[in-house]
Amino acid sequence: MLIREKMKQIHFSTAEENVIRFLLHSDSQLRDLTVKEIAEITYVHPSTLIRVAKKLNFSGWSALKDAFLAESHYLNTYFTDIDANLPFSPQDGIMTVAHKIASLEKDTIADSLSLLHHDQLQKAQQLLLNARTIKIFGSNANLLIAEDFALKMRRLNRAVRVVSTMNEQSYEAHNTHPDDVCILISYTGENVMMTKLAELFNQQKIPFIALTSIGENTLAEKAQAVLHITTRERLYSKIANYSINSSISFLLDVLYSCVFAEDYEKNLNHLISIGEQVDIRKSSSDIMAEPNIQYRDFLRPN
Repeated sequence: MLIREKMKQIHFSTAEENVIRFLLHSDSQLRDLTVKEIAEITYVHPSTLIRVAKKLNFSGWSALKDAFLAESHYLNTYFTDIDANLPFSPQDGIMTVAHKIASLEKDTIADSLSLLHHDQLQKAQQLLLNARTIKIFGSNANLLIAEDFALKMRRLNRAVRVVSTMNEQSYEAHNTHPDDVCILISYTGENVMMTKLAELFNQQKIPFIALTSIGENTLAEKAQAVLHITTRERLYSKIANYSINSSISFLLDVLYSCVFAEDYEKNLNHLISIGEQVDIRKSSSDIMAEPNIQYRDFLRPN
């Protein structure tokens, strides 16, 4: 949950509301102002700022200010020319629609990349590399997107299961071993089934990676590694899950690539060796045609 959203759900006193209004409308001033200066501007005692921070579950005003400024920076970066919820209008021609969707896709990838943190990605990579089996839990389109990730991973001889059968997720979770790792996908991070699974995995000491929105949510709090989905879309007043789906696909591609990169030559030779035996497709395009070169020889160190 974004800090802005949390502010709407908490009851504040009249004095505290003055501070909240200042936060919401004074991003440009906030960074350089002291507690005393903000208190004077909002006509409150400095201790009021501390109470606001505590109510929002921060250790103090500085922690709240830093987090709020970081959130503001994120929300004001990318997506400046296009609305993720309504990326095109009824008046747009088909090529305009195509250009706007392309722009949305580009913004989504750049935005998702900006949310990746090295340490979290490294934790996720190691969890996948060490896993006996990888299980993916989610809902609706999230599971369809995950099937492509599972297919690519299985081609590397990694055991991956997408748990998509209705009402089977709890059974599958209970049959998960501590040597396995799970990936839980939830945009809100508050999906009832996903939060129940997260609690169960924590109890059974089964590690899991969360793909979820920015801000505080139950899934992120319980996960061993968190990769953030682009957080720009409303829940339902939108044309489609454009940015959510693109962001999830990007993050899963990154995870697959990180696993692949750990033993690059071995994995590439493995795919090429099998492809030479089983891929009988023909192409009239030189771009698609496989050259008469032994890739494995090409990859050997000098």
